[in-house]
Amino acid sequence: MSGPGPERQRAIFLDGVRGRAPRVPVSFERLEARARAVMSREGFAYVAGGAGAELTLRANRAAFERWAIVPRVLRDVSVRDLSIELFGDRLPAPILLAPVGVLEMAHREADAAVARAAARAEIPMIVSSQASCPIETCAAVGSGPRWFQLYWNGVDAVMESFVRRAEACHCRAIVLTLDTTMLAWRPRDLDLAYLPFLHGRGIAQYTSDPAFRGRLAEPLDGEPAAPAGRITWAAVKAFVGAARRYPGSLLTNLRSGQPRAAVRRFAATFPRPSLSWEDIPRLRELTKLPLLLKGILHPDDARRAVDAGADGVIVSNHGGRQVDGAIATLDALPDIVEAVGGRVPVLLDSGIRTGADVFKALALGARAVCIGRPYVYGLALAGEAGVLEVLRNLLADFDLTVGLAGCRGVEEITRARLQRTPFQVS
Repeated sequence: MSGPGPERQRAIFLDGVRGRAPRVPVSFERLEARARAVMSREGFAYVAGGAGAELTLRANRAAFERWAIVPRVLRDVSVRDLSIELFGDRLPAPILLAPVGVLEMAHREADAAVARAAARAEIPMIVSSQASCPIETCAAVGSGPRWFQLYWNGVDAVMESFVRRAEACHCRAIVLTLDTTMLAWRPRDLDLAYLPFLHGRGIAQYTSDPAFRGRLAEPLDGEPAAPAGRITWAAVKAFVGAARRYPGSLLTNLRSGQPRAAVRRFAATFPRPSLSWEDIPRLRELTKLPLLLKGILHPDDARRAVDAGADGVIVSNHGGRQVDGAIATLDALPDIVEAVGGRVPVLLDSGIRTGADVFKALALGARAVCIGRPYVYGLALAGEAGVLEVLRNLLADFDLTVGLAGCRGVEEITRARLQRTPFQVS
């Protein structure tokens, strides 16, 4: 019997015969605990924390427990096809890496390590606007498919430059995040009085961007202008080279006196609470890449997204990090799928931890899912190798779940495979 599930199991158990246990725990609970032990207090709080009392964080998980898989037997599942087609690309599985910012708080190689692991697994990485490495670095080290996640900040020229750079780096889609026009009340970060961006972390896309760097000489809030200087693509190329060597030193290549100006400029223009539906057509006209709107939780917003020219929607509550008490993504999914009516693919993130979670999301209509915290914890534990292990474990779990549920491929994963449960396990 072939497939990533049996192959991964075999590799782990054979290592056990040789006295070697997995360096990255298979269960999410142990994975998170191990990551917490190696990450800084600030880093773990930023990744693990949610908004408010973290009700949405817990709701995302509880939603999966309210659905039970109903396996079918004697179906000959010796060969299983997990692949899907998405925007013209054939992907080995319906799984992507969600955009996560400030990955240097987990590991010094940050996004570069994730890009390499994603390429090895052939899983698309959605590179964050708040990355610790410029997108050019991710493109240089990872040959796999990549998308770019966009925050539309207060300077249109910077947004447009980000899109152009994503196109130049052969990204396959643009993902506009809608639910972070303001930062939520996040007690774990507030208790530590720590926001990484104000310490120059997670702003590499900006400090490597010509449009952003060109504005550093302009006065801000009555301050005197920084030393003037012409920003050229050659300077950006030199900066990217430095970022490849050590992603943690992303401000060091700015001219004297400008690191502080860069942080202040970023803080003054991000986020953008004035963003509205009227802005979407401008972005739609700016690029021919597929455009997905991320942060959709209401069916009316899903309809409007498609009408505005979106090529896909991502059902997301930002992993419980924005609105405390918001609807769980799995609970929102069926109505959004119905509202879209098959016109565009619907993806889902927030709360995916196991192969069974992936199965349930697909059965309720998602075309694919995006994972976040699990791969960040793998990164914290073992860098590129840790991310790859997390991906291989999730793929193996999903493959075995598909087969044991009596499906030969993702096209057989339908609503009929699920039953609503009257209780929750935990």
